[in-house]
Amino acid sequence: MARHTAFEILYRDYYPRVFGLCRRLLNSPELAEDATQETFMRAYRKFDQFDTGREFWQWIATIANNYCIDLLRSRTRAKQLFGDEETEVAAVAEAVSADLPVLAELIATEDSAQLNAVIATLPDKYRVPLVLAYFEQASYLDIAEQLAISRTHVGVLLLRARQRLRLALASQTDEVHTR
Repeated sequence: MARHTAFEILYRDYYPRVFGLCRRLLNSPELAEDATQETFMRAYRKFDQFDTGREFWQWIATIANNYCIDLLRSRTRAKQLFGDEETEVAAVAEAVSADLPVLAELIATEDSAQLNAVIATLPDKYRVPLVLAYFEQASYLDIAEQLAISRTHVGVLLLRARQRLRLALASQTDEVHTR
């Protein structure tokens, strides 16, 4: 009974955060709701294996990340989802601009609703690594392992995602100023 009560408290405390992670990864509130429930069901079944020396958020976020990425992969093969590394690297080489701010600064300074709306418009292949890197603070190596792509490819996808975010946010800012 103590196990059940402890898990119930953790569920209430962490549900919004897990849902937010799933929503960002899957880009769908409906899919995120299902994924969040599945994440907690999986966590409950494995709760006896939880290492109490580890932070609960890290453990539950890993379960959610893995489940959401599996869902994305099931919709389309991973190679199609994240593209070809050589093509991505070549495209980035043409589009790199040194004077653009870092995404972390955007997250700190931009209106979160505006930023979330722009992130939601990104294709899965850019949105997923971006969410893992900037909202979950996953390392490039961790992201590469989760997505079954190279560390270099992760870097390229994140660079392309940041470029798309900057362009979208800049165009929104321009629209506001021209009104």
